[in-house]
This record gives sequence, structure tokens and C-alpha cells, in this order.
Amino acid sequence: MPSPDGVGIRQLEPADSDRWDAFVERMPQATFFHRAGWKRVLEEAFGHSAYFLYAESEDGEILGVLPLGHIRSRLFGNGLVSTPFCVYGGSVGVSADVCERLDAEACRLAESLSVDHLELRCRSRCHDDWPRKDLYVTFRKSIDPDPERNLLAIPRKQRAMVRKGMQAGLESRLDSDVDTLHRIYSESVRNLGTPVFSKRYFRVLKDVFGDDCEILTVHHGGKVVAGVLSFLFRDEVLPYYGGGSAEARAFKANDFMYWEVMRRACERGSQVFDFGRSKIGTGSFDFKRNWGFEPEPMSYEFRLVRSTEVPDVNPLNPKYSLFIAGWRRLPLPLSRMMGPFISKYLG
Repeated sequence: MPSPDGVGIRQLEPADSDRWDAFVERMPQATFFHRAGWKRVLEEAFGHSAYFLYAESEDGEILGVLPLGHIRSRLFGNGLVSTPFCVYGGSVGVSADVCERLDAEACRLAESLSVDHLELRCRSRCHDDWPRKDLYVTFRKSIDPDPERNLLAIPRKQRAMVRKGMQAGLESRLDSDVDTLHRIYSESVRNLGTPVFSKRYFRVLKDVFGDDCEILTVHHGGKVVAGVLSFLFRDEVLPYYGGGSAEARAFKANDFMYWEVMRRACERGSQVFDFGRSKIGTGSFDFKRNWGFEPEPMSYEFRLVRSTEVPDVNPLNPKYSLFIAGWRRLPLPLSRMMGPFISKYLG
């Protein structure tokens, strides 16, 4: 129903996807994770319900969007999240009033679904009276059009790692082989004690986002030793799912891989390298700082519905330490088979 000023809140239908994405494209605060395609990803890759809300004027102009996914698990809780499996989310609108209306509708939806909580993954504080989790930071940095300047901007010790990869004869290639990427990635996350996402998820991402979902693989002696899936959005590149084989460390393949993502991005005109989120106090956090990126605090905000406290589903929670240690010891084929049944709820 429209409000007295004619603004209505509706749910995304397939026919509205182009209008939705056109709005996201022109809104500076919007991100790749606000794109309409994530609705299809959530539904097809994971089987989750998705409620993508948008505000519309009387004459049919989209004024704001809020992507939401419902993840329901006996083990990890029942939440309505913007946006699951994504770094960023929350409402994007032409005004604060529009965002408030979208958030209010999300609260009503959370109540009707009887979830434990509503979670908005905002890059900055939106609701002063909502509890928040300050576990994550993000790493973003402008890059120069000149690859050599970008290389010299990397701190000396990290730059030396990149050069060692070059000297080892590593080569990077743009690839469309999801199977190879998933094989490399699944080995890396098993070694970290994390359940792997399904190969189907990677295939759906590639199918939904096409050329904006780019795979880069690193080769040594004709063998793939590392790979990363990156998202391309406006003038930004976001390396998102990456990993290396057991041989990768000896060749500094991961360091070389991220450099190649940056080099190729600046050569095609990208201006921002988004290294994504990391948990404070982790190896990933330290790795990104070693590249000369400074952490930017994020504000993951919660509206508690049935729950009385903010959820704490993350590897730093001591109660998951035994699970992580055990998962690292799983045979790789078994971890690939079992992982997707767990990771689909770790959004």
C-alpha cells in the first residue's frame, strides 16, 4: 500500500530487475551486493527465501532498495539478513526517509517471519538505538592508472613477496573454469577449518553476473596453483573467493595472484580495489594491512525479534574451536562433500 505521499514499498519481481539495477548503478552508496541478481543466487544456489524490497513513487520511479535473505537453521539460528554471504547490505535510498521506510518494512517482515533477528550489514552507522557487532572491518583503496605506481605503493616486504612470485615464473590467466577454481578454493578453506561452499554456488554466481564475475587463475609449470573469483562493479574490483594449493606458498602464488587482480584492474580503468572484510585480529586482517590498506570499521546492526542477544556465529567464538580443528583434519574429498550442507547456513 502507498503512503499518504504516494510512496509504496513493493517486493522485487523478475520484470523489475533492470529498473532495480539501474537504480543501484547510479546510487553512490550502493554496492555490488545490492544488485538484483543476489535474489536469484540466494534462491537457486542455497534454496533460501529472498525478500528484495524497493520503494517506489506514484509515477513508478524506484526511490530505494533493500535486499534481504532469510536463513533458517537449527544450529546457527534464524535470521533475516541484508545481504547473506555478502560483505555489505542495508537500505540504499534517495533520502533518509526512504531508507527509514524500507527498514520499517523489514522490521515488520522480520516479525511476521518470527525470526530471531534482523541484520543489516551497513558500512556506517544507521540506527543509533540498534545493537551492533563491531567484529568486521573492510579494506578499500584507490588505485593508480599506472601499474608500476601501484606496485611501488605496496609496502616493501609485501612487494618483495609479489616479486618472488614473478621470479618464480608464475603466470595469471583469466579463466571461465569454475571447476578448477572451486578445487583450489576448497582446499584452502578446508585448511582454515571452514566448510566450503558448493560448486553450484560458484556456477550460479557466474551465470547470474556474467562478465562482472571474473575468475583469475595462477599457473606454474602448466599447473594451476591459485585462483580467485572477483566481482566487478562500476570502477571497483572486489576479489572475493580466493585460495591456493599446497604448492602456492612456496611460490608466493597468493601474493602474486592479488597483485595480478590489481594490475589487470587498473589497466582496464578500475579506480578502487576492495579487499573485502576481515575479522579484527585474524591472519586475513594482517595480510591486508601488509598491502598498505587501512581498515575501515563496519557497522553490522541488529534488530532483535525473538532473540535477546546479538548472534555470535563466527570462527573466533571459542565454542567453535573444536569443530574448526576437526574440520582441518578431514580428508579433502569428504570436506568437499559435507561442506555445502553446512556453509549454506553460514551466510
